[in-house]
Amino acid sequence: MEPGSVRSWKLCRETVQTQDSPNQWIDKAREFTIESLNIGLPAKELFHGREVTTAICRKPVQGPLNLGRLGFEGDGVADLKHHGGSDKAVCVYSVEHYPFWEKALGVTLPPAPFGENLSVSGLHEDDVCVGDIFQLGTAEVQVSQPRQPCRTLAARYGRNDMTKLVVNSGRTGFYLKVLKEGAVQRGDRLVLRERDPRRVPISFANRIFHHDRDNRSGIDRVLAVPALSESWRKSFRKLQSTTHP
Repeated sequence: MEPGSVRSWKLCRETVQTQDSPNQWIDKAREFTIESLNIGLPAKELFHGREVTTAICRKPVQGPLNLGRLGFEGDGVADLKHHGGSDKAVCVYSVEHYPFWEKALGVTLPPAPFGENLSVSGLHEDDVCVGDIFQLGTAEVQVSQPRQPCRTLAARYGRNDMTKLVVNSGRTGFYLKVLKEGAVQRGDRLVLRERDPRRVPISFANRIFHHDRDNRSGIDRVLAVPALSESWRKSFRKLQSTTHP
């Protein structure tokens, strides 16, 4: 069994079987712990002999921090074309994935190893759906899309195949859109308030986009979620235009 496949939950889980779920189940856990709250501003970093201007090397803070429509105070992005914006205000990644990556990469991971704002325990790509609404501290947020691995992540670990590794592992993380501004600190809970009725898990959206691009019914299912980010909606519409019903 590969590292990271055994999940150490801090909260009780209730699992239900569904015929229309791409994973045959949908997790009903309601609360997840913010193990680390991470922020950073763009700076010049030296990765394996290559200088990169990036904010990926985020550092843990206690908070509380104000969370606005475009993200946390004191946080920023360097590549505004591919990162940031209201649909990608907060990046979330599961700490249960860390052992897998330490073995796969042969390194001890730094804090916020994937440049995430929230390092969370107990919340995985199978368990969260695009459109789900969560309470985060005093803020309210909504899942908007999976996180897409980028060249900066590959540069950080000196692996040209990093994007492929992340995509094939399914351990992508995801983004949140801010519906209501508020304050967040380490140790707060990410509390599920409303499950999107279309039940499209992050793992399903990843599978269709990266591995099953001719699946018209799957493409249509993802596009049916109103909360899907504009960038992913644009990409899925292109897929839709090239596939047959």
